[in-house]
Amino acid sequence: MKIELLAITPNVEKLIEEAGRTCYMSFDKKTSGSEKKFIQGLVKAGHTSVLEHGFVTFRIKNASRSFTHQLVRHRLCAFSQQSQRYVNEKNFTYITPDKIEKNPEAKKIYSQFFETARDVYMKLQALNIINEDARYVLPNAVCSEIVFSTNFRELRHIFQVRGAKRAQWEIREACVEMLKIIREKVPSVFGDFVIDEKEKTITKE
Repeated sequence: MKIELLAITPNVEKLIEEAGRTCYMSFDKKTSGSEKKFIQGLVKAGHTSVLEHGFVTFRIKNASRSFTHQLVRHRLCAFSQQSQRYVNEKNFTYITPDKIEKNPEAKKIYSQFFETARDVYMKLQALNIINEDARYVLPNAVCSEIVFSTNFRELRHIFQVRGAKRAQWEIREACVEMLKIIREKVPSVFGDFVIDEKEKTITKE
């Protein structure tokens, strides 16, 4: 999986401070660098609606359709995903879960299944079946590419829900990588999240 930061709201910490201080009419307390401490206070107090003024856009490559099916359930995001209707998938790649990868017999069965799926897909194309109908034989593990945009408040929610230990492993790993990227850019908003590298999970301080 490859995750790329495409865009982030310019001067986002100062923007969030400006919006947040509007609630309290406390503009007189603005100083050089005051935005970081102010935002940390908002997060700690649970006043996270102000974080909706900040937006981020990620591109995610080489993730399975199983992963994207989960991600797109977060309806406060905007999504643009690789289309299996228009893209020829005869050269598709796919994700192999670790538990299958480490079991030789399981991996053999798994790999054979995908080559069968590829063969059937191409045979349907040869019979002039259009991609949007031939795609019905494609499994959830086939790799896809997706761009999604969301506000900071919703991204925090995604990290909390999809980064938890009980979440599915692929979306957990994606959240860990996104958090690493965004935490460097906006530590005041996402600095209270803790990453467990071994377990690939996210918790809050």
